[in-house]
Amino acid sequence: MKYVFQFGIVWDHLPQLLHGAWLTIRLSTGAFALGFVIAMLLAFLRTAGPRPLRAGIAAYVEFIRNTPFLVQLFIIYFSLPAIGLRMEAVTAALVGMSLNFSGYATEIIRSGIEAVPRSQIEAGYSLGFTRLQIFRHVIVFPALRTVYPALASQFVLLMLGSSVVAAISAEELTAITNTLQSTTFRAFEFYFVATGLYLLMTIGMRLLLHAIYWAIFERSRPAERAWSR
Repeated sequence: MKYVFQFGIVWDHLPQLLHGAWLTIRLSTGAFALGFVIAMLLAFLRTAGPRPLRAGIAAYVEFIRNTPFLVQLFIIYFSLPAIGLRMEAVTAALVGMSLNFSGYATEIIRSGIEAVPRSQIEAGYSLGFTRLQIFRHVIVFPALRTVYPALASQFVLLMLGSSVVAAISAEELTAITNTLQSTTFRAFEFYFVATGLYLLMTIGMRLLLHAIYWAIFERSRPAERAWSR
């Protein structure tokens, strides 16, 4: 059976694919930002909060990490309207991705916090710092430097996992690709190009995240070495 490739039809619909790719980037970066803020708060409370609160955060993390993202998304988009909380598809996608990312990032950040030498924390207490001040001025920077590669990898997984939100009709790259291939019957061409776009986005984001790591963390190392001498 012969198959005639027709990539010209993909070119005709390239603006729609790029629109979907742009929404994928916006959703991923927005969910990363919101999820990171949530994870920082939860990680702080998980390590310094009262025991009942720590138990509640641990339960939240286990729920997120041990249930499918698709089910979490369906709960937000289909179940919450039953109690009066209705969201548009893109908003529900952003909320779902943010909460999902925060569950994984909380544990990643917590491991970075616990990797900070105890002597540095005790030095902060001896200077009269509060727990919040110690977290801000003593713990955050070295903890984030330790776990930054893991957070960056989790962000890439978040971007790739954003394709799941096509199930609730959020018009990101996968949803646009599904629509176009179903109307043109050119599944191979559209999915092949969509795969290439995902590859370009993830490689581009990895390079950007690497540059951010160098600018924030690596440039400070010479000063730290000089100070320690």
